[in-house]
Amino acid sequence: QEKILWQHLRDEEMGFKFRRQHPIGNFVVDFYCTKLKLAIELDGSPHLNSRGKEYDALRTKDLEHEGIKILRFWNSEVENNISEVLEKIIKTISNIVV
Repeated sequence: QEKILWQHLRDEEMGFKFRRQHPIGNFVVDFYCTKLKLAIELDGSPHLNSRGKEYDALRTKDLEHEGIKILRFWNSEVENNISEVLEKIIKTISNIVV
């Protein structure tokens, strides 16, 4: 699923440069745009259990404290409806640049 989304983010198709597996502090986010301070995370089944949810909440809180906006998608969303995922990313970018 990361490869699928990366095909759309890597060549500045969204109008901004994204990096893959980008370290921020103690964390590594799936995709990150420095200029927008936007991180995109893809979640699979490990994120469904209580431990995964707690870790995600901690990461989100720490990253948002640094002024970073987090967008989360399920792997199945990317796999089954990439166009909707891309629309949400474009809408988020539009809201940030306004």
